[in-house]
Amino acid sequence: MTSTAPTTTGSDVHGPVDFVLLEFPRDRLTGEASKALVDLVESGVIRLYDLMVISKDEDGGVEVLELGDPTGADGFAYFSGARSGLLGDDDVEEAASAMQPGTVAALIVYENSWAIPFVAAARGSGGELIASARIPAPVVMEAIEALEALDTSETSESA
Repeated sequence: MTSTAPTTTGSDVHGPVDFVLLEFPRDRLTGEASKALVDLVESGVIRLYDLMVISKDEDGGVEVLELGDPTGADGFAYFSGARSGLLGDDDVEEAASAMQPGTVAALIVYENSWAIPFVAAARGSGGELIASARIPAPVVMEAIEALEALDTSETSESA
């Protein structure tokens, strides 16, 4: 597995570390998500710390699947052994509580390694990250659509 972040000039600089929980209906598993994740890792955009595939059956029973297991985690076999120790049993329980019955989810912890050169440059200039937040994609899309609708109405009013 290739998951090492780009090296910096001897300093201990890291990019932001995030987690995502992606839920999939069992009958729609295509392997496309795992291929896209491989591309992100191999291109150096992210560094993968942890990947757990969690299954929740129709009765609410939860199981962490082995990566490479043909019953549900086979598409993520490339990442077998991707464990940093950041995720534990409490994280699995929290993820499972967010999942719908009859689904499979990938719980992923990754570093945004694309940001390392920027972080190094900012720190080299005395900068420190003092706040950070993630804006959910649906909120961004809603704002963009509202702006586009506003632009369209302004264009039609001026014509």
